[in-house]
Amino acid sequence: MTDRYELTMIDAAMQAGTAFRPSVFEAFGRRLSGGRRYGVVAGTGRLLDRIEQFSFTDAQLKFLREGNVVSPEALDYLADYKFTGRIRGYAEGEPYFPGSPLLTVEGTFAECVVLETVILSILNYDSAVATAASRMVTAAGTRPVAEMGSRRTGEESAVAAARAAYIAGFTNTSNLEAGIRWGIPTMGTAAHSFTLLHDSEEDAFRAQIDALGVGTTLLVDTYDTARGVDLAVKVAGTELGGVRLDSGDLPIMAARTREQLDALGAKNTLITVTSDLDEHAIAGLAASPVDAYGVGTSVVTGSGTPASGMVYKLVAREGDEGWKSVAKASENKASHGGEKLAVRTLEDGVAVEETIFMGDPTKDDAADASRGRGLQVDLVRGGAIADEYRGAAGVAKAREHRKNAVAELPIVAHRLRPGDPAIPTVFR
Repeated sequence: MTDRYELTMIDAAMQAGTAFRPSVFEAFGRRLSGGRRYGVVAGTGRLLDRIEQFSFTDAQLKFLREGNVVSPEALDYLADYKFTGRIRGYAEGEPYFPGSPLLTVEGTFAECVVLETVILSILNYDSAVATAASRMVTAAGTRPVAEMGSRRTGEESAVAAARAAYIAGFTNTSNLEAGIRWGIPTMGTAAHSFTLLHDSEEDAFRAQIDALGVGTTLLVDTYDTARGVDLAVKVAGTELGGVRLDSGDLPIMAARTREQLDALGAKNTLITVTSDLDEHAIAGLAASPVDAYGVGTSVVTGSGTPASGMVYKLVAREGDEGWKSVAKASENKASHGGEKLAVRTLEDGVAVEETIFMGDPTKDDAADASRGRGLQVDLVRGGAIADEYRGAAGVAKAREHRKNAVAELPIVAHRLRPGDPAIPTVFR
């Protein structure tokens, strides 16, 4: 969770006498990737755990020493490393926009710069998943959406994706580790292999019903879907919990299946659809008699945007003449220096502007800020982690926060086609 240049910067800064200058770093995105109208912050709770655990083992220090990566003096510093500074940021689940100061890290240059990779790797991935998942939840309306993409990403990414999707409004996950770590409801019944295992589709259905009861969901499209629906109701009766469709033209298949179930008397049997869904496919099924969705590949890959494009930059540092705002001014990559106060400016309860006050806000700025909602919360102070944002309780808190915060956004935020951010970011 550390790139080499973080350590070589510390080493060179120690030799120059600047490594321990008080500094302020900031994580933000210059734009919303994929033409999204808003992003969703996710991964904060995971990040806090990683920062608390962030240290260098004897084996890692030996590797650095034998590879002559840094000087002995830098190795001595790393051997005792522990973050002791302050971190503020957007609450997990908060919508964000270009330039939003998502995470502000304060401490010495050395203790802040070494966290760059762990901060960006978590926030970039988790926020990409949460952003895509939030769009899917909006497209689904009141219908539940389940996360089932563990087999389409890395093993640890699968757990992170399940967590981020749940924060964004998904109802459950197929990933059991996510259930253990984060208290996320889990679900799952059977795949096509279970049907193929048995001598007949009817035998497979009976085995599943015997084990899980008539409230289970039967996968009915291994062979012929219409015949599968007939067999499902024959075996389970009209109180069958649900059927799952995983192939074919889903709007047509869903309509036919609903008509068939109703004719068989199974009017309360629910229809779940899967098969490479994304937010656009879900929106296309809005008028179909579908009761629930299962999403895999699309959600764990950010629906085509697998990273959020966030960066981590030094924005202020102390020097011989006091504090100084600093910022990169490169073409197409300019940023705003200085500490920032972020406010979601509202009119009649609807967000109209992401207002960023730079430097210490004046009284006039504070008056302007009262028109909206402050976005930053304390996450780490004096090295001590705020427990309310961690664990299963932190996930539940973030899930509720996203629901309420997204409700503040204007209608344009929920358009699925690429476009400009739903509200402008204004620096003052």
